[in-house]
Amino acid sequence: MEPYKIIEIKQSVFADNNREADRLRETLKREGTFLLNLMSSPGSGKTTTLLRTIERLKDRLRIGVMEADIDSDVDAAAIASAGVRSVQLHTGGMCHLDAGMTEQGLRELGTAELDLAVLENVGNLVCPAEFDTGAVKNAMILSVPEGHDKPLKYPLIFTVCDVLLINKIDVLPYFDFDLEKVREYAHMRNPRLKIFPVSARTGEGMDVWTDWLEKQVREWVSHT
Repeated sequence: MEPYKIIEIKQSVFADNNREADRLRETLKREGTFLLNLMSSPGSGKTTTLLRTIERLKDRLRIGVMEADIDSDVDAAAIASAGVRSVQLHTGGMCHLDAGMTEQGLRELGTAELDLAVLENVGNLVCPAEFDTGAVKNAMILSVPEGHDKPLKYPLIFTVCDVLLINKIDVLPYFDFDLEKVREYAHMRNPRLKIFPVSARTGEGMDVWTDWLEKQVREWVSHT
């Protein structure tokens, strides 16, 4: 008889979460609600990009937003001021959301009359990428000031995402940021990654991004 047993906790936690995430996606499919998980590092312009996205889509889609933060309700207040349903999720110090937390947030948000629910995940390039939230699509924002080498340093988030928004392209002349290099590095991690260079401040590129997102939502809803 073995003197003690070794249990791989991390593997078990991920497996349980993945099952819960798959179940949540099936529920959202039946309800006709598209869930987008939006990730980035702090300061990338995530909330501003989301606000500009809402401005372009709120008359065409019914939108709700879950704002996840360790603390504060600043972002939820900003989103609510844009005229869409918003709830704040406090993670209690955790640097990510999993499927169970997301489902709890969706219950508070209410999905019965939503076409698009957006989870603005905690600002971090590591932890949020490890947990499947049950989203239909994962999107991330990389801002120009962060540098074009991030796909090399944080491979997982580029691997699990479907969309990369390269934000703050209006300041490209002031930074040593190579758009072609970031495309190359990102596609090394994920050849299927959709890449949209945008400026949430000036609006450049935002219509291309929002047209793509609306198409994804309508295709998802039409197959319920």
